[in-house]
Parts: sequence; C-alpha cells; structure tokens
Amino acid sequence: MEQISIAGGIILALNVLVSYNGLKDHDFLDKYSFRVDDILMHKDYKRLLTSGFLHVSWLHLLLNMSTFYFFAYGLELRLGVAQFLLIYFGSLIGGNLFSLFIHRQHGDYSAVGASGALCGIVFASIALFPGMELGMFGLPFYIPSWAYGLIYVLFSMYGIRSQRDNIGHEAHLGGGLIGMIIAIACVPHSIEQNYIPVLCILLPSAVFIFFIFTKPEFLLVDNLYKKNEFGYKLEDKYHEQKQLQEKELNDLLEKISRKGYQSLSKLEKEKLKQHSNNI
Repeated sequence: MEQISIAGGIILALNVLVSYNGLKDHDFLDKYSFRVDDILMHKDYKRLLTSGFLHVSWLHLLLNMSTFYFFAYGLELRLGVAQFLLIYFGSLIGGNLFSLFIHRQHGDYSAVGASGALCGIVFASIALFPGMELGMFGLPFYIPSWAYGLIYVLFSMYGIRSQRDNIGHEAHLGGGLIGMIIAIACVPHSIEQNYIPVLCILLPSAVFIFFIFTKPEFLLVDNLYKKNEFGYKLEDKYHEQKQLQEKELNDLLEKISRKGYQSLSKLEKEKLKQHSNNI
C-alpha cells in the first residue's frame, strides 16, 4: 500500500488548499497563475511558483495528486526530505521557465497546474529505480519505465510543436528533464545501473532542445488555444474565461474612447473596476 510522508503530505495539502481558493475565487486564480506578460513585463516572478499549486478543476487536481501520491513516498524514502523537495520545486520552477522561454512572445499565454513538478518526480523515479514498470490508464499490463519515458518525451515534443491542445507540454518536458537531472546529480551511480532509461529520455530531449535554441522557427506555436477533435480539455474553461474577460474589457475601453467614461452604465463601471483590479 502506498504511503505519504510528512513533506509529501504538506505538498499535497497545499495543492488542495490553494486550488480550492482558486476554484472558488477567480480573482485569486488570476492573481497567482502563470501568465507571460505579468512575469516578463511586471516582474511578478512568484507566479513561476504559485501557479504550480493551482488547478482548473477538481478532476485536474485529482489526477495530479493521484500521480503524486503513487510516486512521492518511494522517491522521498530513497533521497530524503531535502533532496526530494529540491526535485519537486526544481522541476516546478524549471518547467515553468522552459514554458516561459517557449511562449516569451505570447504575452497572453497563461497556465496553471502541478504537472511540471509531477513529471520531475516521475522522471526522477525512472532514473533511480532500475526495472521499474509503469501502468497506463485503460491498459491491463505494465510497460518498462524507459518505454514510458520515451513515449512521454515524444508526445511532449509533438505537443509543443503542434499546439493542438491546451496542455502545458513545455512545462511537462522541462520539469521532467530537470527532475531526472537533479536525481542523477544526487545519486550519480544511478546512471551506471539504469543508463538505458536515462539515455532514452535525455538524448532525444537534448536534440529537441538544441533545435529550439538554434532554430526558433522549428517551433509552431501560432494556435495556442486551438482544440482538437477529441473533445474538451481540462484547461479550456480557464482559457475561455480569460478570453471573454479580455474581450469585455476591450469593449468597455472602446466605448469610453468613443463616448466618454460617463456613457458607461453603473454595471459597466463596476465591471471596468473589477477588470482594472485584475491587471
């Protein structure tokens, strides 16, 4: 039976508490989410950390915390509290920094979720536990960790280039790689015991990142909010709310420019004040 440590329990509790506040108060969600313009232009760097404790739905939170629950205890038991926390927060911030680099020209890009940190936990476990097998939802069998890691890396690469959904593939890949690198730095001999999974993940990732830095046109990130044919994604609701708010604010500002502030109704003035507080 899986267990949860004190450090792991605190992280899980923080995710639940912060996400609960974000789900009941959209202003709170907006204030602490990952948003490119606020980070780069307004130097609101706390968002690189706080966005990792927010989620857009209870299902989103449940899926992430389930993954955390199954992997956190074994990794913390192997490394100790300090190195476990280093991997978790290093992966969270590292994944968001990679996402910030990819989307540095898209000021309205926003995201929330602990997935970057969780990918770091999973990839660190792949590096440190030789012979580990992982199950996938809906499949009645387990696959070797190296195969899972390679499939996940390839899927993330495709997601970053195609942008066919609203999933933060950049944070996932960046967080996963940072987690694996930190784990290897903490336990250097692990790469000798488990070099196949490590190389299967690091080599294609290194080539992909090389292209990103040397050939920026390699990225295709024009359709940030495009949905694919497979249905409604967890993050869609949040992004659509953001777009509606921005449209409403633009409409109000246009009315002011044409007719003056006094032309606004009482309700419109209240909405303008609310939007101004969110900027």
